[in-house]
Amino acid sequence: MRIPRFYEDQPLTDGQEVQLSDAVVQHVARALRMRPDDQLTLFNGDGNEYHARLSDVAKRKVSARIESVSQPARISPLNIQIGQSLSRGERMDYAIQKATELGMTGMTPLFSERCEVKLNNERQDKRLRHWQQIAISACEQSLRCDIPAIEAPQTLSDWINNAEANLKLVLHHHTEQPLETLQPPGSVALLVGPEGGLSEAEVEQALAAGFKPVAFGPRVFRTETAPVAALSVLQFLWGDLGNKF
Repeated sequence: MRIPRFYEDQPLTDGQEVQLSDAVVQHVARALRMRPDDQLTLFNGDGNEYHARLSDVAKRKVSARIESVSQPARISPLNIQIGQSLSRGERMDYAIQKATELGMTGMTPLFSERCEVKLNNERQDKRLRHWQQIAISACEQSLRCDIPAIEAPQTLSDWINNAEANLKLVLHHHTEQPLETLQPPGSVALLVGPEGGLSEAEVEQALAAGFKPVAFGPRVFRTETAPVAALSVLQFLWGDLGNKF
């Protein structure tokens, strides 16, 4: 039976008696109906896993004692920052969830010319908290021990001009440049357009900022599929997927 695994946003140390957060309490005491002496795994984003055992379980309060600490090799050696044009509803959730599972380092939602999503400050803060929780849940499921940074939305122009990486890529299906001809980078900035695609002016702006145009096959992906396909290829070539085959 798989040991339940939870994100706990607090400092953790070996031998510590920890009071679990309200969100974790709901899962432990109410959803899973766990009991004292049951095992669970905690992580807080520092790269470690904390193996613990429940010591006290009540409806509103649960405590556990950390019995050991491990540092699994699950953080990709390839730093991948994604600039993802905003999309509606579940499409953005999907992109964040799957990109987290595939080991991205961080994602910044972008306002682009053909982006149909409009967010005032209140909605933007609410969506950002929602996206960050999507990433945390994906880490719990995929056994990641680090949390990718989901940044506040910004304009595509600002992200392009501030992106720092050894290799900068813009998904552009009119190109045929193969990735395997490039030198292995330590970091990648990946620009993904909206459902209607990037405008020619945006592509030209990216190229002027040092981005290389790249396509992943002959077909055109939806905006939420593009980062999944791109990450899979990048991790296979230069990350932590290729050495598993």
